Amino acid sequence: MAIGPVQLLVLGFRHPNFHGEIIDELERLRESDTVRVIDALAVYKDADGELEAEHLSNLTKEEAIELGSKIGALIGLGYGGEEGAALGAALGAAGADAEGGVTFFDQQRARDVLADLPPDSAAALLLVEHHWAVPLRDAIARAGGLRVADGFISPFDLVGIGLISSAEAKELDGGW
Repeated sequence: MAIGPVQLLVLGFRHPNFHGEIIDELERLRESDTVRVIDALAVYKDADGELEAEHLSNLTKEEAIELGSKIGALIGLGYGGEEGAALGAALGAAGADAEGGVTFFDQQRARDVLADLPPDSAAALLLVEHHWAVPLRDAIARAGGLRVADGFISPFDLVGIGLISSAEAKELDGGW
């Protein structure tokens, strides 16, 4: 089975106020075979600066530790206490050595994302497979092409090229 392009999204939420809309939208995208969430981790920092992490799935805690370590493997962030932290760090380090490459999101950057969360905020780390992109990726490969770079464009950069207004950019950015 061919896997589609995989992307790690790190999303921030100031004063989180979740009502299930994000989960519902991810489920809709899964049902339409547009995307598949390979792994998801939610991190909440309370008003005192204490962090709490939770895998977002219907897996048991043991299954999440065993099977839901894909994000931990990419960034070296463990789940499941000291043992899980050590496993995540080891998996992240192993990713750094694979074929001379580096981890997508190194341990220091992972710590920075979590450390930079302001009190009373949350972050969601989503590892998403883009099923919709498989035929396009395969067509590009058949034509001899390859991915050189990719990334999301900030709404404020879209203002600079006249695609949207600054008011629209502020709304899309969410004020983070």
